[in-house]
Amino acid sequence: MYRCVARFGLVFALMCGSLWPSPETIAWAEDTSVSSAPNQTTAAKDDLSAGPQLVAAAEPAHPPDPEDKFSAADNAWMLVSSLLVLMMTAPGLALFYGGLVRKKNILGVMMQCIFLMGIMSVIWAVYGYSLAFGSDVLGGLVGGGDYLFMNGVMPHWDDAANKVVTPMAAPLAASIPRSVHMVFQMMFFIITPGLICGAFAERMKFSTMVAFCVLWGTFVYCPLAHWVWSENGWLFTGKYAAFDFAGGTVVHISSGFSALICAILIGRRLGFGQEPMPPHNLTYTYIGATMLWVGWFGFNAGSAGASNTLAANAFVATHLSAAMGTVVWAGLEWVLRGKPSILGACSGAVAGLVCITPACGMVTPLAGIIMGAAASVVCFYFCTTVKSKFKYDDALDAFGVHGVGGTLGAILTGVFATRDILGTAENHGPRGLLEGNANQVINQLIGVGAAIALTVVGTVVLLKILDSVMGLRVTQQEELQGLDVSQHGEEGYIFY
Repeated sequence: MYRCVARFGLVFALMCGSLWPSPETIAWAEDTSVSSAPNQTTAAKDDLSAGPQLVAAAEPAHPPDPEDKFSAADNAWMLVSSLLVLMMTAPGLALFYGGLVRKKNILGVMMQCIFLMGIMSVIWAVYGYSLAFGSDVLGGLVGGGDYLFMNGVMPHWDDAANKVVTPMAAPLAASIPRSVHMVFQMMFFIITPGLICGAFAERMKFSTMVAFCVLWGTFVYCPLAHWVWSENGWLFTGKYAAFDFAGGTVVHISSGFSALICAILIGRRLGFGQEPMPPHNLTYTYIGATMLWVGWFGFNAGSAGASNTLAANAFVATHLSAAMGTVVWAGLEWVLRGKPSILGACSGAVAGLVCITPACGMVTPLAGIIMGAAASVVCFYFCTTVKSKFKYDDALDAFGVHGVGGTLGAILTGVFATRDILGTAENHGPRGLLEGNANQVINQLIGVGAAIALTVVGTVVLLKILDSVMGLRVTQQEELQGLDVSQHGEEGYIFY
């Protein structure tokens, strides 16, 4: 048997040696292919019998316009980033929140996430993107109708140019199609109302939740996104320009403070403060938190709009802030309670991620470590001491982590922003407080104040209207039964 195997190996080696081309053969083949390539192209054009594949290879359907700045690398990175951010909602947020509720409400949380993935995507494509990134209307309060029904977003045939024209996302992201910019921003539009759901978990009617998220996205998120990220937004450029690289104000402050208003106006869960309401599956929460961590790289580094050095800095700063947040929150529990918990570690990671979001493309990774530590300390205090003192039922700490962490991150961005990251040959002046630019902190505070004001007023008005029209809460019996059965007619766990 051994001799047979040895002989077979020898024969295989000889065959490989005879089949493998020599260096001289490789060089000859390369020279031949280069010299004959034009002739092959010409033949393919002249002879349709060469087959459709050769014709397609020789004559692209849509030859690139030399004036376009399209980058395949940037396009690929932004598509991957869009996928990562979508994964943050489901399964990331669905598992993270789902593990924190009681088992009778697990499907309610998951249904909220997947339904928002559907309805918010359609709204964004039809009119949301236009309201956020269209040209100013109403004095810059919101965007206009430039991109309604994806007009000016999707490729179209240009008779004058006699070719397909793909609109680019210039000047915000000049190297990618506007459709890619639209879908990347869509993922933010999806997850932001999903974060709010953590505050009213286990007690809001599903129909009201849908109506609230649609209206909130239209009248709160889109105007705020226009202020902060539109090329003409009053918080994006000009006297009050505030730094928000990836959504500290647009996503986290807006969702966090809206969550607080929801928790107060909807009221506490039945039995809150009188009976234990522990998370039913911290394994789900751990899996969800780690998926959020991974997805956040798309969230933050993708906000560079390209695969460039700014994205690299955002990626590293994001990771280090989350890492430090994990260690500090768990460490606080270890010192104050005697044992570090998996829930604490997950909460610290998310707090660090939230805090670095507005700053990741403005500060160094070392500053990210400091911000992650600060976020864990401050958010830990709000999720424990402040929440206990004021007795509001922010069920899954959406305000304590996202509202507080986002506010802290926005302010600290004005402190740690540096020309080491943002400096250009044309503009290399001081950027943050540590470099002597105290005015940037003032602008950050103005941005935070504007976001909170719009969010609080908009959320109160919408909830009051919906309460009078359709009611906010499920009935007492439905709440005791659980949202899985009362709202969806299903059970998350059926064991025989």
